[in-house]
Amino acid sequence: MEGAEAMGALLSKARISKLGMTVVMLSFGLAMVMPFVLMISASFKFSAEAFDDPLRLIPKRINLGNYAEIFHHKYYFRWFLNSMLVAMGVILLKTTVVSMVAYAFAKLHFKGRDTLFVVLMTAMMITPDSTIVARYMQYRYMGLINSLWVLIIPSLFGVYFVFLLRQFFMGIPNELSEAAIIDGASHVGIFTRIIIPLSKPALLTMVLFSFIWSWNDYINPFVFITPVTTQVLTVGLQSFQTEYAVDTSLQMAGVCISLLPVLFIFVFVQDYFVEGIASTGLKG
Repeated sequence: MEGAEAMGALLSKARISKLGMTVVMLSFGLAMVMPFVLMISASFKFSAEAFDDPLRLIPKRINLGNYAEIFHHKYYFRWFLNSMLVAMGVILLKTTVVSMVAYAFAKLHFKGRDTLFVVLMTAMMITPDSTIVARYMQYRYMGLINSLWVLIIPSLFGVYFVFLLRQFFMGIPNELSEAAIIDGASHVGIFTRIIIPLSKPALLTMVLFSFIWSWNDYINPFVFITPVTTQVLTVGLQSFQTEYAVDTSLQMAGVCISLLPVLFIFVFVQDYFVEGIASTGLKG
């Protein structure tokens, strides 16, 4: 009898603990979702209401004029296209270069490989903002300033993704590569026919992160690009702000439209996202 009571008490404590954890996690979830909800709400408000009553979720009057003005804006879709070109260029070049570098560090054996990899990893400790003046001088010397290439070419050196893909490639059995070599395959053949097809989760994880980071980048286009027609969306949205006022509703409408590509690509790769992260543990 006493044992049954003790078991019941333990189950009751477990339920209370589970309920408390559920409430905590739900609170964190709502805290993260609310800014997104308020942004959508503000995009349908008039500017005065968005400024005076920002926490009202349902606008007093639905205003579709913000989206109409966005669609008729002189440069908005030019900025949208520029951002898309940069993001696609970053994904294409980074996927090609970083995956080959990661393959070399994971599967090839050459003198000084581990030392070179450690030196490469130290670059992750240098914050990009601390090198922005030096990078500006270098890009100006290379003739990249005020062009979209100034945002694309530097993305080739994705040290974090070299580490990510190297860890994934190291988890692929070497026996597969050895069998392919016996059959006469070169390293190019092994890389394109074995490693890449088996690394889809990690590659799509890199694509997702690269797209989001490139799409949301603000400081680099702000510093390295001046012409309004060459600018990207994150900086272009500032044009809805004047010296004396900010058209908050119009900005929120522009931001809502700009989120559509991010949501689309996340839906496309979400099945591989968790698998890619979980498969890149600290091996060897």
